[in-house]
Amino acid sequence: MEDKIRILIADDQELIRESLKIVLGAQPDMEITDTACNGREVIRSVRAKKPDIALLDIRMPEMDGVTCTRIIKENYPEIKIIILTTFDDDEYVFSALRDGASGYLLKGISMEELIDAIHKVYSGTAMINEDIAGKVLNLFSRMAHNMHKIPVSESGVKELKPNEWKIIRLIGRGLSNKEISTELGFSAGTVRNYLSSILSKLALRDRTQLAIWALETGIVHGNQEEM
Repeated sequence: MEDKIRILIADDQELIRESLKIVLGAQPDMEITDTACNGREVIRSVRAKKPDIALLDIRMPEMDGVTCTRIIKENYPEIKIIILTTFDDDEYVFSALRDGASGYLLKGISMEELIDAIHKVYSGTAMINEDIAGKVLNLFSRMAHNMHKIPVSESGVKELKPNEWKIIRLIGRGLSNKEISTELGFSAGTVRNYLSSILSKLALRDRTQLAIWALETGIVHGNQEEM
């Protein structure tokens, strides 16, 4: 039997915490390690129990989901984070994804969609709610040229191959691996291998950072020459 996906649930509303605990805990491949009602509890629980995935409410007392994301990813980069929110807050969207969150979902989604998102994030895919995916990409475009750019390996940039540049552009446009596979005529395995190579060369953590970098540098819109 495969190991279960170990999940921490954090929300300041008890009803939401307990509902998620019941539904997700009933999944045969999931286990709830803990629940937390504020950011400080999140950090304590993460240190003690090392979940695979943390479901974080973006606005919690004492420490918000963005700050939690930054602390968790700095100390436990292997832990995946999914941000849950009912708020329409651009800065929070950008900051959480930039600091390493693998997903950003609205609380109004169905449990089936949440379970699917958990599986995707656990397997290494970034997950952004379709309702806000376009908004997030537009936000990245508007904010990409701020003072805190995504650092990459300059020597790695020079090693990128033409097909890798193509994939970077498509990731920057928000396409999934499946969509990239269709667009370029590559197999799903080939796309995964290219993506792994790109992340390794650029010394980036995940495809979310890669998408932000692609927008920051203008690659998505053809504003920068391949090196």
